[in-house]
Amino acid sequence: MAPKWSTACTDWENRIRDRRSLIPFEPLFPDTAAAKMEVFKSLRIVDLPGRPTIGESADAWLLDFAAAIFGAYDAVTGQQLIREGLLLVSKKNTKSTIAAGIMLTELICGWRESDENLILAPTIEVAGNSFKPACDMIRADEELDALLHIQEHIRLITNRVTKATLKVVAADSATVSGKKASRVLVDELWLFGEKATADAMFREATGGQVSRPEGYTLFLTTQSDKPPAGVFKDKLAYARDVRDGIVDDPEFLPVLYEFPPSMIADGEHLAPANFYVTNPNIGRSVSQKWLESEFRKVENAEDGTKQVFYAKHLNVEIGVGLRHDAWIGGVYWEAAKAPPEVWDGSLEQFLEICEVVVAGIDGGGLDDLLGLNLLGRHKVTKVWLSWSHGWAQLDVFERRKDIASRLNDFIAERTLTKCLDPTQDLIELADILERVKDAGLFPEEKAIGLDPAGVTAIIDELIGRGFTEAQLLAIPQGFRLSGAVWGSERKLKDRTLLHAAQAIMAWCVGNAKAEQRGNAVLITKQIAGKAKIDLLIALFNSVMLMSRNPVAVGPSVYESRGVRRV
Repeated sequence: MAPKWSTACTDWENRIRDRRSLIPFEPLFPDTAAAKMEVFKSLRIVDLPGRPTIGESADAWLLDFAAAIFGAYDAVTGQQLIREGLLLVSKKNTKSTIAAGIMLTELICGWRESDENLILAPTIEVAGNSFKPACDMIRADEELDALLHIQEHIRLITNRVTKATLKVVAADSATVSGKKASRVLVDELWLFGEKATADAMFREATGGQVSRPEGYTLFLTTQSDKPPAGVFKDKLAYARDVRDGIVDDPEFLPVLYEFPPSMIADGEHLAPANFYVTNPNIGRSVSQKWLESEFRKVENAEDGTKQVFYAKHLNVEIGVGLRHDAWIGGVYWEAAKAPPEVWDGSLEQFLEICEVVVAGIDGGGLDDLLGLNLLGRHKVTKVWLSWSHGWAQLDVFERRKDIASRLNDFIAERTLTKCLDPTQDLIELADILERVKDAGLFPEEKAIGLDPAGVTAIIDELIGRGFTEAQLLAIPQGFRLSGAVWGSERKLKDRTLLHAAQAIMAWCVGNAKAEQRGNAVLITKQIAGKAKIDLLIALFNSVMLMSRNPVAVGPSVYESRGVRRV
């Protein structure tokens, strides 16, 4: 009879606090698990004092993870019942050791002749992090050295008896094309989130499992030091849903060492005594003293160094990826989300609750984004509310493949539109502005601020829609935007500027670099790079107009009587 099990771990918050296993079931086939674990635990880690075996040096959490994977193989039917898994654990918690040990064990124990096993890394350096420990494990054991042949120049290990192989590759479409791997281990999944072709690459690498029922795919990763994107964002969200019992998928094993939301909300994740939560190997490969020392260095920093530490060593997911030269307003961006009781973030409610609205537009060439920002003043509280949307021509996806996966995330969020027609962005932008005009929310003058460069087509479209030249204003860029930059920082900090919590804006804010020139501050595309901060510049253009304390034209008297002038 086939075993019944669930990989959901709905009490994970209590388990992780109590340092208990996050795997809620015993190995499905104990005999299979025991046989492979005997090999796994005998592998030596040569860069630790005394060259201990994995069994002698590993904590229970690591052994439980390996046993769950190994023990999901039914030797009678030849079926692997857990076909996919994700391990999220902080930096320096022996991910490379796990990768090398699990895949070496399968190479040693596997029965299929000329089989292929694959470790897929995002870069050559990361590939080396897995391949070198595997080589060291082999050379530290005479029997393994006789059984397994190492070819370092191509990062290939071959079983001399079965001719099965383990190959470690730095990922691109060429390296995985045509692979027929039974088992695939993907290291540092978060870095694949930046690759637009990652999903297709994974499908190519794992395609051989269709005819290899004993196969599986494992993903190992730390948290990203930028807002999660692409395949990493999707896989992490799915793993959380399985863990929390929202999705029933017993073939997927999620093991996520992250702080419970309640601990983050209460600030408990900042207490050094709780660093063990996301560092299950603390006291072994991770030093508590070192973590505390590094934490003291960054705890009062207001730039990206603190967020990188939180992401890599505490597995805290970040919303705005800040760097040392980041715009200071980004520090306060996350806290300036409009609460649901004020605004649900929709354009519809925005038009209902604002007494006046101004717009900012920023765009460049066809390989750039076109950004629109609507900045409204709340009827009652007078707080400024910011709503944004962007458009991307197909050229952006062709020429900026490095950000294509993030752009696809924003398309799914419905805050970015992929233009299938060259004029789609102009028409849709004008449609939105016309909605504001029809609601009587624009001021009679200086209602729409535009970057003077490359806006001729936009102006023509708006004039054709009945906007007056007095309502359109060219906003000087560069150092002349300093007032808007400083004003936005202050209003974000005191939360008199609230935003719609759109991921695309968090991304633009995180991309913004600030450069001090004399008494001015510059945040420009030349500093941050193209197709990255357009919507933020559009916000600054809006701030320039809202700072003039505009008054709305108001709806036509005929409209208020139910008759609209044509």
